[in-house]
Amino acid sequence: MSLEIFWMQLFSGVSYTAILLLMSLGLAIVFGLMGVINMAHGELMALGAYVTFMVANVFLNVFPDSVDIYILFAIPIAFLVTFLFGMFLEWSVVRWFYNRPLDTLLATWGLSLILQQTYRTVFGPQEVTIPMASWLDGAVEPFSGVQIPLNRIFIIVLTLIVAAAVYLLFFKTRMGLKVRAITQNRAIAETVGINTRQVDMYTFALGSGLAGIAGSVFTMIGSTNPGTGQLYIIDTFIVVVFGGVASIMGTALSSFIIAQLQTTFEFMTTSSYAKVLLMLIVVVILYYRPNGLFSPKVRS
Repeated sequence: MSLEIFWMQLFSGVSYTAILLLMSLGLAIVFGLMGVINMAHGELMALGAYVTFMVANVFLNVFPDSVDIYILFAIPIAFLVTFLFGMFLEWSVVRWFYNRPLDTLLATWGLSLILQQTYRTVFGPQEVTIPMASWLDGAVEPFSGVQIPLNRIFIIVLTLIVAAAVYLLFFKTRMGLKVRAITQNRAIAETVGINTRQVDMYTFALGSGLAGIAGSVFTMIGSTNPGTGQLYIIDTFIVVVFGGVASIMGTALSSFIIAQLQTTFEFMTTSSYAKVLLMLIVVVILYYRPNGLFSPKVRS
């Protein structure tokens, strides 16, 4: 393998890591820290993508001279919309199924089907695309023969910022302390005055908002349709379980490993064989480390 191909392959894996990490962080919060199996997480990503599509159309029709900066407005709006929608879902559906994982799985799976049909009704079954901002169009060439798309660089930088913000939230704030306390022992957390219902709602909403950001940046590399979320939900669950369901840092490291293996296998074989080889590796590792490769150490 030539040096140019190596660098292109490495960057391809890093850019895929960014998308997986944005999706996986939200799911790690909801699944890993709250014990909720949210099968509608992919549809929350699709919601963020459709919100971005609508914001882009508003700029195209109302502010055509400022269309190049639509993405700077679309990302926070997508986060806010999915955050608020996540609060509504937690209040109306999810909170009634805590500590009932199978019921939660079935309820959120039904919700995902409802959301997919809603997207088909509102936006149609066809794929929708969004024009790329001019300052994100093109590529840089750090080495001769190696071209790195600007939109991928933007996604990677945004992912690093979001990941750092999530880390600071969970490990440097009182809100994060409450979430970690509830994760370790809900009963004790309630006895010391933590409003667990409120924390559950905001935590679920945060995970939903992160999925919205993932959907927003996804529009920069692909088209959106009602089934877009299903393309990533399985890989996202694999990342969270492989990294350790209660480990934020494990999720980040797992995203990088899974993405690099996936892109490398796809380069060497085909997409189908790549999935098979990846699943074999994950199954073998989870056989020896059932709690995940980077599961946190806790007292039993």
